[in-house]
Amino acid sequence: MEIEWAASPNFSKGRNGKKIIAIVNHITAGAFPGCLSWMRNPQAKASAHYLITRQGKIYQMVRDEDTSWHAGVVNKPSWPLYDGSNPNRYTIGIEHEALPGERLTEMQYQATLWLHKQLIAKHGIPIDEGHIIGHYRIDSVNRPNCPGPGFPWQRLFSDLKGSEEAVYKTFEDVPDWGKPLIKKLIDRKSLAGDGKGNINLPESTLKTLVILEREGVLKK
Repeated sequence: MEIEWAASPNFSKGRNGKKIIAIVNHITAGAFPGCLSWMRNPQAKASAHYLITRQGKIYQMVRDEDTSWHAGVVNKPSWPLYDGSNPNRYTIGIEHEALPGERLTEMQYQATLWLHKQLIAKHGIPIDEGHIIGHYRIDSVNRPNCPGPGFPWQRLFSDLKGSEEAVYKTFEDVPDWGKPLIKKLIDRKSLAGDGKGNINLPESTLKTLVILEREGVLKK
C-alpha cells in the first residue's frame, strides 16, 4: 500500500522529548474530501497523523516525529497510560472517514490493518488495549462515540496478534527504534548471535528488551 502526503499546518514540531507509545483511532464524523480539507485548514486547529478514506486510501498530514492535534481536551479519561501531560505528544492519531454509526468498509479495514502493522513495527508499540486505543479513552465525555461502537476492535487485535512474528536475522534488519539498544548489547557482547553476523532476534524479544531499557531494568 502507498501513503500520500497531504501536509497540514496544524501541528507542533517535535514531541517535547516524549516517545511514541500508543495509537489513537478516530472517526471523522464527516465525508471525504471535506474531512481532509478541514484538518488542513489553519482555522480548524486540529489534525491527525493519518486519514484513511472509505476507499482505502491513506493520507499522511503530519510526520510521525511531530505532534498532530488529534486528541483534543482530556476529559474523564479511562486510559491507564495517560500521564497527566498532553497525550498528543506521545501518541499517533489515525482518522477514519465515517459518519456517526457507520462501520469501516473492507478496503478501509485492510488499509488500517496494514498501517497499524507499519506503525507497530516502526515504533515498537505493543499490541494490546493499552497501546492501541480509541479517542473515547481520552475524552469519555465529549467523544464517547469516537471511533464508535462499530469499530472492529476484536478483529483488529486478532489480526494483529495473528500476524507471523518477524525475526531480525542481522543487525541491519533491526528497525531504527531498536538499533541503539541492540548495538549496545552487541558491543558489550551481551548479544553474540551465531558468531557469523546473524543475531536471529524475534520481534517480541526486541520489544521486551526496549521496554526493559525504558523502565531502567537493563543496565546502561
